[in-house]
Amino acid sequence: MNEHALREEICRIGASLFARGYVHATAGNISVRLPEGGYLITPTDACLGTLDPARLAKVGADGAHSGGDRPSKTITLHRSIYGADQSARCVVHTHSTCLVALSLDKARAGADSACDDLLPPITPYFVMKVGHVPLIRYHRPGDPSVGELVAKRIARMQATGTPIRAVMLARLGPTVWHRTPAEASAVLEELEETARLWLLTRATPLEPEHINDLRQHFGANW
Repeated sequence: MNEHALREEICRIGASLFARGYVHATAGNISVRLPEGGYLITPTDACLGTLDPARLAKVGADGAHSGGDRPSKTITLHRSIYGADQSARCVVHTHSTCLVALSLDKARAGADSACDDLLPPITPYFVMKVGHVPLIRYHRPGDPSVGELVAKRIARMQATGTPIRAVMLARLGPTVWHRTPAEASAVLEELEETARLWLLTRATPLEPEHINDLRQHFGANW
């Protein structure tokens, strides 16, 4: 996609997520990596349901703001993800209700908020479409140190042969990435649905042989 098409696609995905309750008020942000270098990202305090393509922030490869409204305060995190995973072309961050509730549930239970997996592998599509989702310890919104923590976790998972495409920021929400805005949105939706199922059922995880079967037939990264 060229820049014009990417601007339109960010707004389309933002409106879709907002209409279906994955984001609310001015929470959440979306960015894309531009073909010629640099990024587009939703403005700070923008409602994803009413984005204007012309007002999306444009940021250079060096992080300098070069056009549009002021970029989201999470731009450092987005750039860290792009730097750590060269296949990432779009990053989506939301405050999806069930996922945030799950991180609060873990905190109430006294679980370490920097564990390897937010969720167990309870459905095949979670294993195939999402994969491992590390839980990142709470930091204030926009804290630039989170980008470094996430980049290190991406590198660690890549080194083990189980690359990730999502992390959960404790008490804030999920951050997912993929090749296109539509694919990143699909990862987010599958992740939120899995969190909802887990909160409702505490289902028994898939057996190891089931997961191995998904690896063999679908190339699942688990």
